[in-house]
Amino acid sequence: MSTLRDELTPLIGSKSAKPLATALDITTVGDLLRHYPRRYAERGDLTEIAGLETGEHVTVLARITHAARRQMRSRSGHILEVRITDGSRELTCAFFNRTGWLAKQLQPGRQGLFAGKVTAFRNRLQLAHPEFELFDEHTSDVAVDEFVGEIIPVYPSAEGLPSWTIDRCVQQVLTTLEIGEDPLPAEVRAEHGLVDLETALRAIHRPPDWEALRHARLRLKWDEALAVQLVFAERRMSAVARTAPVCEPVAGGLADEFDARLPFTLTAGQRALGKAIASDIATDRPMNRLLQGEVGSGKTVVALRAMLQAVDAGKQAALLAPTEVLAAQHARSLGELLGDLGNAGELGAAENATKVTLLTGSLPAKRRKQALLDAASGEAGIVVGTHALIQEHVSFADLGLVVVDEQHRFGVEQRDALRSRGAEFTSPHVLVMTATPIPRTVAMSVYGDLEVSVLDELPAGRSPITTTVVPVAEKPSWLERAWQRVREEVSGGNQVYVVCPRIGDEPPADTGSKRPPVAVLELAEELENDQLAGLRIGVLHGRMSPDDKDSTMRRFADGKLDVLVATTVVEVGVDVPAATVMLIMDADRFGVSQLHQLRGRVGRGSVPGLCLLVTEAVEGTKTRQRLGSVESTSDGFELSRLDLELRKEGDILGAAQSGSRSALKLLSLLQDEEIIAAARDLAQGIIARDPSLGHNLELAHLVTDLVGPERAEFLEKA
Repeated sequence: MSTLRDELTPLIGSKSAKPLATALDITTVGDLLRHYPRRYAERGDLTEIAGLETGEHVTVLARITHAARRQMRSRSGHILEVRITDGSRELTCAFFNRTGWLAKQLQPGRQGLFAGKVTAFRNRLQLAHPEFELFDEHTSDVAVDEFVGEIIPVYPSAEGLPSWTIDRCVQQVLTTLEIGEDPLPAEVRAEHGLVDLETALRAIHRPPDWEALRHARLRLKWDEALAVQLVFAERRMSAVARTAPVCEPVAGGLADEFDARLPFTLTAGQRALGKAIASDIATDRPMNRLLQGEVGSGKTVVALRAMLQAVDAGKQAALLAPTEVLAAQHARSLGELLGDLGNAGELGAAENATKVTLLTGSLPAKRRKQALLDAASGEAGIVVGTHALIQEHVSFADLGLVVVDEQHRFGVEQRDALRSRGAEFTSPHVLVMTATPIPRTVAMSVYGDLEVSVLDELPAGRSPITTTVVPVAEKPSWLERAWQRVREEVSGGNQVYVVCPRIGDEPPADTGSKRPPVAVLELAEELENDQLAGLRIGVLHGRMSPDDKDSTMRRFADGKLDVLVATTVVEVGVDVPAATVMLIMDADRFGVSQLHQLRGRVGRGSVPGLCLLVTEAVEGTKTRQRLGSVESTSDGFELSRLDLELRKEGDILGAAQSGSRSALKLLSLLQDEEIIAAARDLAQGIIARDPSLGHNLELAHLVTDLVGPERAEFLEKA
């Protein structure tokens, strides 16, 4: 008999186990049985071909409609072109050489499974020399059932690992499976109508009917929800285990002086949220709050008022930004907002002024040493920086408040590191901000250890932004027109961003037969010599020195550059009102929310903005559908929901998008709100009674298996 924690090799042999480990990182019985089918079809039904993406390995259930063998023109040998259909759309399969015997098998009317990598040839999707399994109408029903079952599971596959190979490995493992004690207590299963774990795992791979499959998915979704919520419940408990520095308001202090000087009136939302934050940080219970609001909603002012309250209380505040460009931008913005209130130690500084210090990883040695000294001595009331602020050798005199900008760039592990930067036995208050809208039900899980607040007022004075997809594969002349439009905007006194996915001084990633992504340095040179010759073009990317980046941004902001060719370092925080066009090359390589962020850089003045999404993605693919969604709506919340759906929720616990398997395979943060809420309540009670899960070892194993040992580290620490 085998358990979920057993190694696969002794059960299925090294010949089968090795490709599973290499291609899919599957090494145990649990790994394999939690590699769930991506879809199902009843024998005789056809799965959907529509929406296939170039570059992905797929398994398609389809019927052959046409097969023709011909001599190749460019080289010797024959090619066999086979067209298959799912009843609504066709897909071409191309076989090269040794096609004679294939032509005899692949006859019109035959039905089967076809597996391979999707490529594009002459703007049409195809599978090049796919593996296949045909269903023989003369084969007995019993024999067919042994291969596919009554409901056919189709698994996420990889090169050399078609769906049916994974299916056979699963079938082999299921014959010896014995789960043992169920991690979910019987009373919990009874309360929520859940089947036991072994029944669920068998049914999701070998469903006797659709109802059994529904029950299996419900149970396994519960496992995922509970595992994640147990982690967050422990994090919430840990967050309040330490006290926080008390930052009570000081009448007539810096915060009051700043408010008195504001050249504009705070919105009702800013005032209400500011009051809530002021109340939070005035206690010794650590604040852990997420502030989300669209670009221009005034998050920075809200954060600065909170930081000044901390400074008034004799504490320090730290502002963490995801990039050096944004950190420098924040330091400048805070300095401009504060005026002489932020110039402590300088001539002309206000009597009660504080000091704003910038600390990033690549500062020159002398400036970095001074910045470290400012932070450690307490001379700097506000320290602005990148992830360098959470390094162990950075110390603060008395850190009272941490503000994290663009939370979607940081995982909770990095946030935890910041919380530990306080004095001994204390944890600073934490305010995390994002301009990437997050549905409230999603925030409950993704930021389960945070209180969620929203600034939902529409940005004042913003001009509308028009977004257009530029499909160069089908309409190459549109790109030429796009560059003409750039010239027209510049001639009208406006400025343009051109964003690329790659810098250009690094070797491009292996993209198979596809061309490498457009690079900043290469495109800038091409534009200077061709399409935009005569215009003032600058480049900006993450490998430039801080001084060079700052100089380039200042030149662009001052109108001394017409076009800025950059990576996504301009995604957030860069404010140039004269910029009216955002042209994004290889837009399909960016996420939906990222595209929404990028286009938020234009239309910030009195002139309407234009965002051009340049792509080679073929019409009808999921990629084009995704870009079409960005084109059709400016609703950030709607796009964030779409982004989550397309990214399959992602790795919501890790410090970085490291490519490891997601903790969420079945659970939808968008559609399973009731499950998540119930699991959250259950997890809260379990952790309150048993913080280390020492009396719930099966649950501890569940967390480790589904969330990962590194992310479930608290079990060992406790």
